[in-house]
Amino acid sequence: MSNSAVEARLLTRTLPGEIPVTLVRDIDLTVAKGEFLAITGPSGSGKSSLLYLLGLLDVPTSGSVLIGGRETTGLDPDRLAEIRLAAIGFVFQFHFLLPEFTCLANVEIPIRRLSKLSPRQAREHAAFLLESLELSDHARKHPDQLSGGQRQRVAIARALANDPSLILADEPTGNLDTRTAHLVFDLFRTLAHEQGRTVVVVTHDHELAQSADRRIHLVDGRISG
Repeated sequence: MSNSAVEARLLTRTLPGEIPVTLVRDIDLTVAKGEFLAITGPSGSGKSSLLYLLGLLDVPTSGSVLIGGRETTGLDPDRLAEIRLAAIGFVFQFHFLLPEFTCLANVEIPIRRLSKLSPRQAREHAAFLLESLELSDHARKHPDQLSGGQRQRVAIARALANDPSLILADEPTGNLDTRTAHLVFDLFRTLAHEQGRTVVVVTHDHELAQSADRRIHLVDGRISG
């Protein structure tokens, strides 16, 4: 059985056009199960593009992505969506919580989409995740009633809703103060080191990146260190 959670093999993504633009080029990367990896680099270096390819939100021009040792190249969009829903949790800088729903309902949404639990079980599991992130008192509130850090923790609870083995986060602390940003990174470390999940975080904050198990640096779509 493969020990890799996600793997990129000669991964390249080029936007077609009169002047093609290559976002990432010939990326070889293996992230182990239970590893906490940070991706850094200047704006426009391809950090987010690489993350979206690893998360099957975008399709490479060439090369391949393996999730849990399984090749995903050539799979149809429905199958890719199934893998994303069941195996990958996403956290973004702008949490994208639905403002018309309570925090509890926001966490329930992916659970109900996967349809493995009954409505009652889905609600209980969502409540458990919020409790585990010290958000029980805010379960019935709407996102606009929470602080930025609280909203980001709700987004992390939502990312964990279907018990994914892989967590991908794109600038998750970009809108947070320094103290809250460190708390979020501490939470990611806990997910990796105590729960065995793989966490890949894109960040511009080199201090936070140093707290990860490993860091790679992108320049012009290539790994430079």
